[in-house]
Amino acid sequence: MANRGELLLGEFARTIDERHRLSLPSEFAEDLLEGESKECLLAKERPGCLSLWNWTQWRKKLDDGVALVRSKMDAGKLDGRVADVQSLGRLLSTRHRQVSLAGRGRLVIPEGFREFLGVESGADVMLVGAAVCVEIWHPDAWAIAIGDQMPGFRELFDQLSS
Repeated sequence: MANRGELLLGEFARTIDERHRLSLPSEFAEDLLEGESKECLLAKERPGCLSLWNWTQWRKKLDDGVALVRSKMDAGKLDGRVADVQSLGRLLSTRHRQVSLAGRGRLVIPEGFREFLGVESGADVMLVGAAVCVEIWHPDAWAIAIGDQMPGFRELFDQLSS
């Protein structure tokens, strides 16, 4: 859907198996992939939440952003912001990882990402379509996030759709 201009939507409960694999619903898996590619990008969003993105779309945005930062560094525009550049580098180094979807839309959640999500094998997670990506939520974190956001749904919908 995301590749065809539609939104990734839906909410699905899943369980992480003993090999730390997670099966995506077919509609999510199909919409995240392009052609024969099985590559996606897994990113740490906030504690208790990971996001899964189309690799090509993410890579283009990341490359463009990194090129802009590099050009500002080369021009001396970030000389007084070394700590910020280092922080960005640390986050870029640890925030995301290219992953492959195996048969039946199975994704192995890498070490470090499982800890950030707060789950082990055998744990339940919630898969949520977040319009432009698929989010993987620890159920407790999801309940809190959706509880906080739902009261503002109508206003947000009206703002974005008018």
